[in-house]
Amino acid sequence: MHEENSKAGGEEPPGGGGLSTLKQFHSAGRGWWKDVSDADWNDWRWQLKHRITSGEELQRFLPTLTPEEFAGAGLANHKLALAITPYFFNLIDPADEHCPIRLQVVPKSAETRTAPWEMRDPCGEDSHSPVPGVVHRYPDRVLFLTTDRCAAYCRYCTRSRLVSNASGYDFHPDYDRQIDYIARHSEIRDVLLSGGDPLLLSDDRLVGLLSRLRSIPHVEFLRIGTRIPTFLPQRITAELCATLKQFHPLFVSIHSNHPRELTLEARDALGRLADAGIPLGNQSVLLKNVNDDPLIMTAHAQKLLLCRVKPYYIYQCDLISGSAHLRASVSKGLEIMEQLRGHTTGYAVPTYVIDAPGGGGKVPVAPEYVLCRNAGRVLIRNYEGKIFEYPEAADGTPRCKPPREIQEPQFV
Repeated sequence: MHEENSKAGGEEPPGGGGLSTLKQFHSAGRGWWKDVSDADWNDWRWQLKHRITSGEELQRFLPTLTPEEFAGAGLANHKLALAITPYFFNLIDPADEHCPIRLQVVPKSAETRTAPWEMRDPCGEDSHSPVPGVVHRYPDRVLFLTTDRCAAYCRYCTRSRLVSNASGYDFHPDYDRQIDYIARHSEIRDVLLSGGDPLLLSDDRLVGLLSRLRSIPHVEFLRIGTRIPTFLPQRITAELCATLKQFHPLFVSIHSNHPRELTLEARDALGRLADAGIPLGNQSVLLKNVNDDPLIMTAHAQKLLLCRVKPYYIYQCDLISGSAHLRASVSKGLEIMEQLRGHTTGYAVPTYVIDAPGGGGKVPVAPEYVLCRNAGRVLIRNYEGKIFEYPEAADGTPRCKPPREIQEPQFV
């Protein structure tokens, strides 16, 4: 394939090297596309036009497909579309079937197997959709679906029923109806634009949509959920940043799962957004053999901060049909949180959540740090496993000293 880039610019694979190695920034390189002009390569429309979108193309560009990947490639575009930008494809290690980038975007036959507990709509979005394209699950905020298209398709996508229309969902946003619903509900103060990926819309369409939403008096701030900075950093142009800057307060939530995704190109794209005054947060999905490792997740969180992005959420992988082969355990997620809390800066510690199956919303999941609460004290454990006491009277006011009957060792 592309010798100069066969290991993402020289970065060691997951499990190899230490924290500093994983945090190094590398360019994605050109690989198969080394003869493409700089003007084309850096044009996001060229990247979209030349995505790998069929099993035949995937076999040509990645001749090392495993039998399960080969079968998955043949089934691509039935359950969930196949699409990988040339840029992101260059991060795949063709010699490693366990490459964390490869696992996220290359289909496998396992996607066709649905476990009994898996669902087509695991977050219950359809049941909380008062009009097509609006999900109103929480009292003061809504999810606004802008499109069913993405620059590339994650194989664990929680909206695989919707994106790309591969499964026949046939989603067509109706902005007029969606905006009318928001305008009629004064309790809505926060609108999250998602999809699909909103940043695939043209600058002009984004201006039109954001302007209409910003004109609603009770909408206090807007958010955009996007994978574009990692899948297609070329889209984050100076013009786009100037466009988004008009609509503050505007927040952007990106989606990155592994340190290897944070390339020089991605860092520069995120820097342009940050320079436009846009607060950036990251949402990761805990994925088996991708990032279910404390070292990987620590490096990723710290590298995000170097890109001026706050680690925001780690999601337990939703119970989407055909995702069992990518789902890590909750106990593994808790182990990772134990290794983050206290071992790195608090800015690098996200909230680990489970989106409650069936539409219950995001539920924070954390290791047990409160060991005991009664009328006289709160017993707590720190990141080192040491036990401390916070003395508190029955009415909630602090006591002057701990109760005498406490026998646990005290640390000061």
